[in-house]
Order: sequence, then C-alpha cells, then structure tokens
Amino acid sequence: MSLESKWKEQNVLVTGGASFIGSHLVDKLVSLGSKVTVVDDLSSGTLKNLSQSKEKINFIKHDLEYTTKEDLKQMFKEKDYVFHLAAVHGGRGFITTHPADVCSNASIDHHVFQACTEANVQNVSFASTACVYPTELQEKIGSDYKLKESDSNPKNLDGYMSADIEYGWGKLNSEIQLLSFVKQYGLKANVLRFVTAYGPRENETHAIIAWIYKALEKMDPYVIWGDGNQERDFTYVSDIVDGCILAAQKITDGTPFNLGTGRRYTVTDVVKMICKVMGWSPSKFEFDTTKPAGALSRALDNTEAKNVLGWEPKVSLEDGLRKTIDWYTKMHNPKGSVNQDLLLEHNTKVPS
Repeated sequence: MSLESKWKEQNVLVTGGASFIGSHLVDKLVSLGSKVTVVDDLSSGTLKNLSQSKEKINFIKHDLEYTTKEDLKQMFKEKDYVFHLAAVHGGRGFITTHPADVCSNASIDHHVFQACTEANVQNVSFASTACVYPTELQEKIGSDYKLKESDSNPKNLDGYMSADIEYGWGKLNSEIQLLSFVKQYGLKANVLRFVTAYGPRENETHAIIAWIYKALEKMDPYVIWGDGNQERDFTYVSDIVDGCILAAQKITDGTPFNLGTGRRYTVTDVVKMICKVMGWSPSKFEFDTTKPAGALSRALDNTEAKNVLGWEPKVSLEDGLRKTIDWYTKMHNPKGSVNQDLLLEHNTKVPS
C-alpha cells in the first residue's frame, strides 16, 4: 500500500505538533492527505513552525499535564492515529538544569495513553530517546559499540535497566507505562528512540543549532562544552519523520525501534564542519569542561529499523548541516554576541 493511500483522509492527532520534529511530521502527514489535529501548549513550539500547514490543520492550544478527562475525550475522539511528541524537553544543557521539569513528562504521557485507550485509536506512536540507554555502555571514546534496543528492554521487567539522568529515566518509565496499557487494555502502540535529531525549526538548546548560532555570531574564542571529544550519532529530521510514519503503519505491540545513523562524529569535528560550511573559523577553540557534556560515545544500531520497518537514513550529515545552516542563517540576524541564556532556555525570547 502506498503512503498516500494509507494516510489519505486518516484522522491523525499530533501532540507537540508545533515543536521542531512535530511540525515536520505534521507537514508530512498533511502532504499525504491526512486530516491533522495538533495539540500543543506552545511552551517550546511555535505557530510559525506550522506556517506551511496552518490552513489545513486543526490547532488546539492545550497543556496536557494540566487537563481533564472531558478535555481529553473531546481532543482524542474519533482519532485513527496519535503521534505523541509532547514533552518538556531540550538539549543537554536544558535537561541537566531542569530535572524536576522533565519528570513532569510522566503525567503528560499517562494522560495521553489513557486518552488513546478510551478513544480506541488504531495506533499511538511514542517519541522516546537514546537517553533510555545505560551510560555505562557509552563511556569509552572511540568505541565501535552501537546501542541495541535490547540494551534497555521495557518488556523485561526482571532484567537490569539503567538510563541517562532524569530525562532518560522518565522516558524509559513511560515506555514501561505504555506497555502496561498494551498488556492491560490492548492498546496498539509503537516506540521510536531518537538520537541527536537536528534540522530546521530546532532551537538553540540543542547541539547543532547551538553550534550554528555561535558560528553565526562569530564567537571567538569559540567555546565548546566538554573536551570536544564526545562522540554522537546525528539524525536529520526528515529521516526521523519517515521512521515515525513507517512504525505507525507496521508496529502495534509497543516494540521500540532505534532511529539513528549508526555513525559517530566528535563534537569538535562537527563544529569545524559547520564553520567550514559557513565560511568562517574562530582564531581559537576553548573547551569548557564545567558545562554538561553528556555521554562520551553514543551511536544507535538501526538493524531492527532496517529489517522490520524498511527504514534507513537518507540524509548525510554534511547535507543535513547545509540544509540546517541555510534555514538558520535566513531566519536569524546576528547580534554580535552570544546570549548564554538562549543555550539553556528554549523559551527565551530574543528578537530576530
């Protein structure tokens, strides 16, 4: 069945649909002919992100943490598919400095899973994260180990599980919570584990945009958090969206899938790639090891996504960086200095 025939006229709800990834997913679903409703409290997302599809969607401004059963009943009524991306989230600096805030995701997720169950949705897709994996598997620079879904298996409640700070533990707990609805009520569901997603519409609390922002402002010395040797797997947003749609079509038992490229790049190398694309380089790089740097070496094994979903990443890091830099430089006017608050707070208002 073609994508167009599968999704045409389907009633789809996207929570967090005005956010970075959510808005790209909304645009894709609209292009496939779906009837899309977006629920977002605009705490990090913006209506500007939805400008491409705003005339074709139903937008509801609503905080899913503070809600009522009646509100949920009306929002989720007669929805065929739900993509649940709403969360208190951000880059490493944000999630490190907002541990209590990110823990509130548990209540948001519970409300959504309960509403999906009561509305008898065909399938709910839950946006999870590579932070659900044990940090002890990510402590060696130069490692060639790729994190597998089985390294954090929410179906194996008798086994050992660990995760990366409060944000990762919260997402892992919500995966377990989702499976409890699958087991007890027969809810149809799937889970996608994202890793360092990037692209247009992302904010400066996330790594790639933060690095582009610093280069645009010609920060010199250019400050990199950590020692710069941290290794990451970067996934472009259109590849993330494709994986979400494929999982919604094929997976209903709550199984998690990694959406990553399986390739590692050091932070310093990516920063230098960005500077090269932008045609500028600082006279000096400085490394601030007092700032949160996260896991030392992280890459995802995408074998299951390839074999079961038929998914694999299409956008190379260099091409993705060019697309993202082109968007960011068109949307933002340099001020001549870096606003440090912008790197930690996604709702900091700075005029463009």
